[in-house]
Amino acid sequence: MEDLLRELAPQVLAVLARRHDGFDLCEDAVQEALVAAAGQWPVDGTPANPTGWLITVASRRWIEFRRADVARRRREDAVTAARAPEGEAVPGTDDSLTLLFLCCHPALKPLSQVALTLRAVGGLTTSEIARALLVPDATVAQRISRAKQTIKASGAHFEMPEPEDRAERVAAVHRVLYLIFNEGYTASSGAALQRIDLSHEAIRLTRELLERLPADGESAGLLALMLLTDARRAARTTPDGAVVPLPEQDRSRWDRARIAEGTALIERTLATAPIGAYQVQAAIAAVHDEATSDAATDWPQILGLYDVLTVLAPSPIVALNRVVAVAMVRGAAAGLHALDGVTTDPTLAAHPRAAIVRAHLLEMAGDHEAACEQFRLAARITRNLAERRYLESRAIAAQ
Repeated sequence: MEDLLRELAPQVLAVLARRHDGFDLCEDAVQEALVAAAGQWPVDGTPANPTGWLITVASRRWIEFRRADVARRRREDAVTAARAPEGEAVPGTDDSLTLLFLCCHPALKPLSQVALTLRAVGGLTTSEIARALLVPDATVAQRISRAKQTIKASGAHFEMPEPEDRAERVAAVHRVLYLIFNEGYTASSGAALQRIDLSHEAIRLTRELLERLPADGESAGLLALMLLTDARRAARTTPDGAVVPLPEQDRSRWDRARIAEGTALIERTLATAPIGAYQVQAAIAAVHDEATSDAATDWPQILGLYDVLTVLAPSPIVALNRVVAVAMVRGAAAGLHALDGVTTDPTLAAHPRAAIVRAHLLEMAGDHEAACEQFRLAARITRNLAERRYLESRAIAAQ
C-alpha cells in the first residue's frame, strides 16, 4: 500500500497542478487524499482506478481549501471523501517531468529543492525525508512550506520551461538528483555510512528523467554514474557497519548487473551525445569498476579523464580527486605537490576529504607520523560516525 501511494502521489499532484492554480494548495490537497486512502483502502480494498480515486479526493480537498472554511467542510464531507467513487479518468499525458522542473525552480535554495523533490516527486512523507536528511520533522515541514510559498511568490505556473530556459532547469534537476544520491551514498552525518533509501530514490527519479529525455546525454551520464557507483555499495561496509575503503573491497560483492547496465549506457552515450561532466565522471567510475583488482586499475586513463573533467566542470573537489590520480600515476611526491596547490581553495579548509587525501599521500610517502596527524584531523572534521571510526583506526595504524 505504501509503495503504491508513493508511486501515485506525483502523478496525482501533476494532474492537480496542471488543472488548478496554487502549487502549495495542490500539494496539501494531495497529502490529504493520501491520508484518506491510507485509512480507507486497507478496509474497503484498493479501488479499480486508484489514481482516479486520489484525483477525485484531492480535487475535493483543493475546493475545500479554496473556500477558506476548511474545518467545517472537513467535518461535513469526511465520510464522503473517505468513500469516494472510483474516480475520474486518468489523463493520458505524464506530467512528472514538469513537476520535477517545478520542484527545482531556480528561486529555491538547493536544500529546499531536495526536500520538495523528495516530497512531491518521490512521494516521501515529511517524516521519511527528515529521517533521510537526519533533521527534525519540523525543519523539513518548514523548508517545504517555505519552498511552496517561494514558488507561489515567483508567479511560476505548472508548465514546462520555455526552450531558452530549459537547459538551465535541466541542469538544476541534475544537481538536485546528484545531491540526493551523494547524501545517500555517503551520508554527511549520522551513524551509518550510507542511506540506501536516498540512493535508490535518486536512481529511480533519474531513470524517469531519462525516459522523458532519452536524447539528453547528461541525463544518461548521470544515471550511468549512479549505477556504476552504487554497484559497490554492498562491499563498502562490513556486517557491523565499519567502512571498507575501495582498495580493500571484495570486488566479488560488487553488483555486476549494475556495472553492466551503467557501462553500456555510458558507452552508448559517449558515442552519440555531446560530452558532459556527468558522462566523464561515469567513465571514471566505469574504469574503477572494470578493474579486477586495485592494482589493475588503469590510473593513467583515470588521470586523463580528470584532465578533461577539469576543463568541463572545474571545482575544488574535482581538483582534489585529480590529485589522487596524479599520485597513483606519478608518485606520492608529485601528488603532495599538486595537493599543495589545490588546498589553497578556502572551500576545502573544513572539508574532511582534503585531510584524508593528504593523509593517504603522506602514508604512501612513508611519513607515518604526519599521516597520523592528518587522519586525526579528518576524523575531527567529519560528522559521519562510521567514517570517523574508520579514520581514527587509520590514525592508530599509521602511528
